[in-house]
Order: sequence, then C-alpha cells, then structure tokens
Amino acid sequence: MFAEERQQKIAELVAGTGRVSVTLLAERFRITTETVRRDLATLETTGTVRRVHGGAVAADRFSTTEESINERTIQRPDQKMRIAQAALVLIPQAKSGSILLDAGSTTEALADLLSRRAAVEPSATEPRPELVVITHAVPIAAKLSSAPGIALQILGGRVRGLTQAAVGQSTVEAAHRMRPDIAFIGTNGIHPIFGLSTPDPEEAAVKAAFVHSARRIVVLADSSKLDAETLVQFASLKDLDTLITDSEPSPELAAALTEAGVDVVIA
Repeated sequence: MFAEERQQKIAELVAGTGRVSVTLLAERFRITTETVRRDLATLETTGTVRRVHGGAVAADRFSTTEESINERTIQRPDQKMRIAQAALVLIPQAKSGSILLDAGSTTEALADLLSRRAAVEPSATEPRPELVVITHAVPIAAKLSSAPGIALQILGGRVRGLTQAAVGQSTVEAAHRMRPDIAFIGTNGIHPIFGLSTPDPEEAAVKAAFVHSARRIVVLADSSKLDAETLVQFASLKDLDTLITDSEPSPELAAALTEAGVDVVIA
C-alpha cells in the first residue's frame, strides 16, 4: 500500500472514530510505530488530524469541544444501549438502595431501561422495593419522575442549556451531602495519564463531587471517549471501580486501568 493511500485510510478512521492510537494503526496496517508517526505528522501539516499523546484526533476536536445532549443522544445509539444494559445489571431488583445518575446520553439510556424495568408490575405477593435515584439531569428526571418503585431526588442549581444539567455551588454542596450506593458517571474523555475529563469547569466540579460521594463509581463511556483528553480533569483512574464500554481499550489505557484496579466490562 502506498503511503498516500494509507494516510487517506488513516484520515477516514480518525473521521469515523474521533481518535486513533499509534499502536492500533501500526497493527492495522502492519507498519512500524515510527512510520505511523510520520504519517500522522504529514496529515497534521495538511490540517486533516491533530496529534495528541499516543495517537491523533480529528482536527476539529479540541479540549473545549462539547456537543449538546440532543446531538450526543443520536450518536452511537447501539453502543450506548449495550453499555446501559450492562449497567442495569448492577442495579439490584430484589432490595431497596440508592443510585446516582450523572448527566449524559449513555446515563440517559440507562434511565430509559430503568424506567421500563420499574414499569413491570411485581406479583401480588411480592412487595415492590423502592430505589432512590438521585440526579441533576433534567432529561433523566423527566424519564423517571413517574416510574413506580422509584423515589426520585433532584439536585438543584443553574441548569446548563448545553447539557440540560444543574451545575454550580449548590449542586456540588448537595452532592457532598449524599452517599449513594452506586454513582453512574459519564465522561467526555478517559485517558491513561489524565484520567477522566470534561470541557466545562462547572460540570467537572459536579462530577468530582459525585465521584467523591458515592460508595461505588461506575463509568459509562463508549469507545469514542477512550484515550481522549478534554479541558478539565475531574477524577483519576484510581477513583473508579468499574468502566463499562463497548470495545477493548488501547494497550496503554488497558494497562493503566489494570494498575488502578478498575474492572473493565465490554458490553
């Protein structure tokens, strides 16, 4: 394969997935990592990709890039639903408890599944256990507001239009007063060195409060978030208990997750 043809295929991969790693490209095209880096350098000079640690991202993918919740909801729906289904298994039906649902399109998919499961009537001899669900996300609250067997608690604050989630000091303080059994957290990036990140500082502050409040932290992140870095870190890999994603992490990220003691579930 000629270099120009290979570089075109690399550009198509970046455009389709948002990010590629040097290791993945070397394996895919059966070339050395040095050749991959030369290809990426060439593509960067033409403005096709932007090199980052360990690989490259689309040229328009910056650390502050953030799509609206409506845009994210229609992206990668099959992968997000598989992740949500794997997360639902972690929420017991046989006993009461408490969970926290962070804002995000994948956590919103989990709320959909939770609402459907709650709507299934138990037999007359089985009392319905009550599940406390805490959230700061308006779309998630709307989905669960009338679900039977769910006691919904909404954390207040200023609602950020882009994500339709409450943010601000009051939201952070309310989160610190909670101690849910499991927090299901969304993220814009999960990186072997930088950890979990999101573009907005106020969103990051709320997510950090969630991470430090819950007994168990489960991150829901489709593969486009793997190895990505955005502007503000809100947790390290060591803060996590479980990552649920839709494809195997890169070798670098997999090694970092193993070292941090994070269970990885591939949905």
